[in-house]
Amino acid sequence: MDIIDNGPDPKSFDIESATRSNENYRTVAWTGKYLQVTLMSIPVGTSIGLEVHPDTDQFLRVDAGRGTCVMGPAEDDLNFAQEVADGWSIQVPAGTWHDVVNTGDEPLKLYAVYAPSHHAQGKVHATFADSEADEESGNDEPPAWTVQP
Repeated sequence: MDIIDNGPDPKSFDIESATRSNENYRTVAWTGKYLQVTLMSIPVGTSIGLEVHPDTDQFLRVDAGRGTCVMGPAEDDLNFAQEVADGWSIQVPAGTWHDVVNTGDEPLKLYAVYAPSHHAQGKVHATFADSEADEESGNDEPPAWTVQP
């Protein structure tokens, strides 16, 4: 399934099929003025990467695989842990350190909704390393037309 981010224009697609068929670490599926939808595929034994977004709330939903979600107020204080699998959702408040680790034997497929938008429109990161490189170089900024805090 080809996913094209048509920016703030209306869009409808089968998000479960798109999430399950996504082979990239992250694919930005839709970017709106106030929120963004991304599809993620996390390889066995890896994770989304421990991170915090000071001004971004996140909603994640697992569509395939299983893992462990950890969250907390500090990088070294992850006081929340929950096993997750197909059908589970994860709500990450802005300013909360979080990670989702693939503990299963197949890729962990999930989608994330960010508010506000957090990535460049239509950005595709084949791997976690690609994502990190773009973040460090400043090549993964949300569009100027999005509303940022």
